[in-house]
Amino acid sequence: MPRRSWSSLLAGFCLLALAAPVLADPPVPKAAASVLNRIRAADTDLLAVSEEDGRFLRFLVVSSGAKKVLEIGGANGYSAIWIGLGLRETGGRLVTIEYDPARAKDAEANIKAAGLSDVVQVVAGDAFKAIPGLAGTFDFVFLDAWKKDYQRFFDLVFPRLDTGGLFVAHNVVNKASEMGDFLTTLRTHPGLRSAIVSPSGEGISASVKVRER
Repeated sequence: MPRRSWSSLLAGFCLLALAAPVLADPPVPKAAASVLNRIRAADTDLLAVSEEDGRFLRFLVVSSGAKKVLEIGGANGYSAIWIGLGLRETGGRLVTIEYDPARAKDAEANIKAAGLSDVVQVVAGDAFKAIPGLAGTFDFVFLDAWKKDYQRFFDLVFPRLDTGGLFVAHNVVNKASEMGDFLTTLRTHPGLRSAIVSPSGEGISASVKVRER
């Protein structure tokens, strides 16, 4: 799938904000749907993204044609499954990193039950230490880790994001007070074109890496 221009993608974000993503979504495979429902039902700590945000992530992956995806902060695998469903269509792969070893183990089991083990790799450990050991570059990054570390993660990963790639971050509305430096970067960085949408009220930023002039 050819990569779309950043202007087309941002236009798509605006259109999606006007209508609930569920209305036009492709169906979710039965096995994946069962696992997603189970994770949501057990998510007493509210670690997973909302269903609306998960569907939006799938949309972003497919619409951008992403194939080399990194997730920072995988929790129990809920968002990784949504991203993995998108990558099933693009032929890509996801590496998701989760700091807590018990949650990482649960994520691996959930991803396997959803039928996505061939698409998603779970890495347990400190993302600041794990990312430098990953090979290659990324064309899509999803950040949903400790909010005060967003700027540090951006600084670490942005040099390895392909031109035209997407840097996507969660909770940029409901936890904006915890990431002021990162939100300033989204507004002022000459190599980014960004939009913020709120499918569920939590807020997702989507930034396209462009060539600096």
